[in-house]
Parts: sequence; structure tokens; C-alpha cells
Amino acid sequence: MEHRFEMVAKTLKGLEEVLAEELRSLGAVNVEPGRRMVSFEGDLAMLYRANICCRTALSILKPIYKFIAKDSDSLYEMVKEYNWSDVLSLEKTFSIDTTSHSSEFTHSRFVTYRVKDAIVDFFKDRFGPDKRPGVRLNDADVMINVHIDGDRVTISLNSSGESLHKRGWRVAQTEAPINEVLAAGIILKSGWRGDCPLVDPMCGSGTFLIEAAMIAADIKPGSFRKDFAFEHWHDYDPELFEKVLEENLPRRDVDFKIYGADISPKAVAIAERNILSAGVDEYINLRIKPLQQWDEAPAEGVPGVLITNPPYGERINTQDMEQLYKLLGTKFKRVFLGYHTWVISSNIDYLTAIGLTPSTKEQMQNGGLECELREYVIFEGSKSDFRKEGGTIKDSDRGPRDHKRPSRKSDSEWKRDAREKGMGGKEAYPGRRKPNPLEDKYRPKKGGYARSEERRRKFKEETAAASEAEQLLSRHRNPHALKSLSESPKRPSIPAPEGPFMRTRRRWKRPDTDNSSENKGQE
Repeated sequence: MEHRFEMVAKTLKGLEEVLAEELRSLGAVNVEPGRRMVSFEGDLAMLYRANICCRTALSILKPIYKFIAKDSDSLYEMVKEYNWSDVLSLEKTFSIDTTSHSSEFTHSRFVTYRVKDAIVDFFKDRFGPDKRPGVRLNDADVMINVHIDGDRVTISLNSSGESLHKRGWRVAQTEAPINEVLAAGIILKSGWRGDCPLVDPMCGSGTFLIEAAMIAADIKPGSFRKDFAFEHWHDYDPELFEKVLEENLPRRDVDFKIYGADISPKAVAIAERNILSAGVDEYINLRIKPLQQWDEAPAEGVPGVLITNPPYGERINTQDMEQLYKLLGTKFKRVFLGYHTWVISSNIDYLTAIGLTPSTKEQMQNGGLECELREYVIFEGSKSDFRKEGGTIKDSDRGPRDHKRPSRKSDSEWKRDAREKGMGGKEAYPGRRKPNPLEDKYRPKKGGYARSEERRRKFKEETAAASEAEQLLSRHRNPHALKSLSESPKRPSIPAPEGPFMRTRRRWKRPDTDNSSENKGQE
């Protein structure tokens, strides 16, 4: 049996329980959610699997040394006592990241210097005064994490390297795109797994669309990455890593489309590039379409889920923002009947302007901003009639996700059923509704919006007669454009994207696109 050890997965506020469920479904044991982290146990394969498969983890840490330190001198001495030859060599480089919650250790940078000095002196004492591993701020071979809580010190190895929210598929972005980990977490919280349509009417650079497609098709988020920090460790097992990469490799069938739109041609062009880079364009229907032009929901035969991240009003005046959120509420009530809609925002007043009673409110954080995630159950008629028919609105009235719709199975339940039946594809996931002739008539054909030459041609024709005013940014990203929500906008042409569209996934198809500048400014 493979040796089992302790690990810690770091995440964003509000996603701890979602990450814990992910880890359990992957086979982790002793899973315990904490504050912006989840502790668990597993073997080396589990460490690789957590890095490759967890959608809501920012990094996976492996604690290697715990001790008590009352002051900086005892911190130095205790760090120097550890046998650093087990994890470092003279040829390797290392970096240190420190988090401190202590009245004694109030400056994390000072702690970082003391830990660095102790590690360097450990090697100098054993190999000579000029013998030491190098220190690098970025792209170090071994990344060391120091966490201090009072006088308790935990030193861990960061097995992930660069934050796991940087999947590797993003080749372009709009201003302040939502973090990939947060987007995936919201989708998983909604209960959506590809068993009905999903809509984002203000998609920006397409983060929700791409993360949803990867969830529905069961594409590993880490399969696009070029490098993990554990690949530079002494005990790295490349054969085991390849084996974990190939687990459940075939994609799941996706019965329903994912619909994305934005008022900005520039944003849609960026979203298209990212969708193609991720290789999920066959699952996504992408259009230039302002919010006010949504007159009907996708004709898929069943109601779906709407998830969106509207602007928070940091650079747009209050009156225009309130009108945007009010319009959002109007579209929910008139167009998306039967849907479960999810909206995240940092401004409670704007959320109130939606004018609907939320069924769920959850505190989250997006790019350093304290936000609230709200779910709205969109039903026809009055609340009293809805309740008489067995519907529920508030959390106090119901169990989780119980809104007069069939409960959706988690990933672990789907995979368990598939193993029991020994099947793959649609039949392996019985929670998914089977198509009927009516749905077949209206469901978009597979093959992809962006991959179809005919649709490419129509896409360019639709944008040929547009005005220059909307070429720069969407109305919900442009203070002046928001003032004319009621107007019927013209559509400008989309600038031709630069560079290659497609990046294949690593290992079995190693990407060759340089992604070193990816996510600049990403929170």
C-alpha cells in the first residue's frame, strides 16, 4: 500500500465545502474543511490527482515540518535543524511564501528572511561557505510555504507551483475577468453538471462558459498546464503521473448546449479565442447579443441554469448600474421562467435592484472584494400559487437544491454509478435527462459554433455593419454606453485575433503556446 500523508488544499472564501466534496470524490480520506482551506490525507497519486482534477483548489500543500517558535531566534534555530537535503539540493532553487497570524511575528517578510537564512546556513555548514541552493522569487524548483498561527509554525511544500486557477487555456482576457476557481465553484454550487442548458448573458471573456464545458465533459482542469512544482521534487514519479493523467480520459457526452453572449464584439472575440484554446467550442453557442435583446430562453425543451457576473459599479455611475440590474431582474421574470439564476456582486444595493426574492445568499470573495452570491428561483404566477404547487423559495423552506426540480447527482455519484454498471457515455450518468424528438429538433447540432466554417462566415457578417462606439467595450463595461440600455445597438466588426487559436492539452498533446503572460492583473 502506498504511503499516506497529510495535505492541505487552499481555496477561496465560500468554496471550502465544494472543494471538500471534490476531494472526497477523488478518493481523499480524513477530509476536513477549514477557513479557506481543506485538510485531507492520501498517497502520492492522490497529490497528483488533486492538482490535476480539483476545480476549486488554488494550491495543494504538503506539510513537512511543524514546531513551536516563540521568537525569531527560535524560529531560525528550529528551521535550521530540519534536514533540508531531503527536499533540496545545491543545484535546485527555492522560494518562500509566508502567511502569519501572530502577535510575535507581525511582518511576513521578516519571517521569510529568517527562514531563508536558516535554510542557506544549513547547506553552508555541511558543504562549505560558498555552497548553497539559489533563491528565486519566481519559477523556483522548490516552493516552500510557511504558515504561522500564534506560536505554531507549519512548513509545507507547495506541490502546485503557479496558482491552480491559471488553467493554461486563457490566451486573452477582458478587464478584470472572474477567477477560474471562483467560476467553477459557483457552477458546482448551482448543482449544474450538464444536465440542462446553461446561460451567461454577460459572458465577458468566457470564463463561466469554459469552466461549465469542462465540468460537463469531465475535462481535467490541470490537463492544460505546462508544469507543476512537484515535477521538480526528489520523489517525483513520472510514470505514476502519466497514469493519473490518463484516468477517465474520454470526455463525457454533453446533451445540452452552453449559451454565452455579450454586447461587446471585442469581448466575444476574446471569449472565442479562449474557447478554442480550451478545445470546448463544440459545447458552446456564442453570440454578440445585448441583454435587452434576450427575448426568449434557449429552446432545449427543459428550463436551465443562468449564471452571470455583472459589473459591480466601480467605474460606472450608480443610476446606470441600477438600471442594468433592474433590466437583469426583468429578463429573469419574463424570459427565463423555470430557470435557476445565480448572480454574484459586491454591491448589495444593485442586487436589491433586481427586484426578486433570493432563495440563497452566500458570502464570497472575488478579487479582494467581499461579494454576495444570490440564487433566484424563477417561477410563473404568484408566490402563494407557487408554494401551493409544492414550490419553495427560501432556504428555510426547503433542503438544498430542492426547488421543484429533480435532484442532480454529484460527480462522485455519477462516477460510482458508472463503475457499478461498467459503462461510459450517456448511459453511465442516469441523472441526465434523455433527449426526445422535440429536444432534438431545437438542440444545436454538435460540431461547434466556432469550428463550423458556415457559422464563422455568419459570425463575421453579423458584425460587419456595426458602429465604432461599441467596438471598444460592452455597455456593462462602459460608463457611457450604459446610459442607452433601451436603444437597439448596432454591431461593429470583430478585430481579427492575433496568434494561434488552439492549444492542445499537455502530456499527450503538449501545448506550444507561450502562456507566461497569462492572466496579468488576474485576482
